[in-house]
Amino acid sequence: MPSILIAGGAGFIGSNFARMWMRKHDGFKVIVFDKLTYAGNIDNLHDLLGREGFHFIKGDICDADAVANVFEEFKPDLVVNFAAETHVDRSLLSPGSFIMTDIYGVHTLLEACRKHQVKKFVQVSSDEVYGSLNEGAASETHQLRPRNPYSASKAGGDLMALAYFHTYNLPVVITRGCNTYGPYQHPEKFIPLLITNAIEDMPLPIYGDGMQIRDWLFVEDHCEAIELVIEFGEPGGIYNIAANQEIRNIDVAHLVLEMLGKPKTLIKYVADRPGHDRRYAMDATKLRSLNWTPKYRLEDGLRITVDWYRSNEWWWRKIREHPSFREYYRRMYEQRLWFDTPEEAIKHIHMPTSSV
Repeated sequence: MPSILIAGGAGFIGSNFARMWMRKHDGFKVIVFDKLTYAGNIDNLHDLLGREGFHFIKGDICDADAVANVFEEFKPDLVVNFAAETHVDRSLLSPGSFIMTDIYGVHTLLEACRKHQVKKFVQVSSDEVYGSLNEGAASETHQLRPRNPYSASKAGGDLMALAYFHTYNLPVVITRGCNTYGPYQHPEKFIPLLITNAIEDMPLPIYGDGMQIRDWLFVEDHCEAIELVIEFGEPGGIYNIAANQEIRNIDVAHLVLEMLGKPKTLIKYVADRPGHDRRYAMDATKLRSLNWTPKYRLEDGLRITVDWYRSNEWWWRKIREHPSFREYYRRMYEQRLWFDTPEEAIKHIHMPTSSV
């Protein structure tokens, strides 16, 4: 029976990918390997646990012995790496953990893949490795210009994966996705934070003037793009996954409030984070040549997401009520300066000094 190992498969995109793969690929053994940090949540897999052909193994991709044991037991044909420290704000607080997971952890997986001669290794990366673009869109050959510890660590992982392709002829492909949203995304992230705060009638914190521009991709479209790259992606290739639906952060907040029937007065501007990238944009022509296009417009995917969080308070309330989330929220938001207008907020930069 063919098998696929999904590292970080209890996280947001990884769990949605595991669910999609189980639905579309009968006869495949699906192994999720996840450390279950704050963002890796076993509840994300609640509907998959116990199903025939699905296996969950708790482990850290930085632990070479644990990784070796999984490869020896399951002998995966395909490996997809979602495992990563992913939040820019957290990378400002604790950059060392990002270096370990996003670079050294990738190396550990690559070594295991090389030893066991896997058919394909997919390194799931981010548009943030290209840095901030004032105009135009980054193609796969664009210079890497990461500007924070998170994006720098992801760029390092990408380069390590490419080194294994060139040095050892390991069949590696890299995907770089734009900002992704949808069900099961941790409530510290931008869109879930807006939704859950609005549901609780709490202020919606907007960094600086809220004019930062992002391209938003619904998680199901992201997963199907990765699936396509697994099947048709050329070894050594890089594939941008972009929705081409750019929108300002403040306008996303307005959409969320409108969908929830909440007043715009809930929006509060807060002191910005240092080095906040102004705009991300990618050219996905290469991926679209494989006949991929996103199915969901932002308004449609966002409404699905809002409805999911409204219907699944059991999932996100336990996260928000946990002491670790409350402490994180205090450090990242309650210690910030809050303003009613963007003009006041853009004059201030907030650098948290505590670690999490």
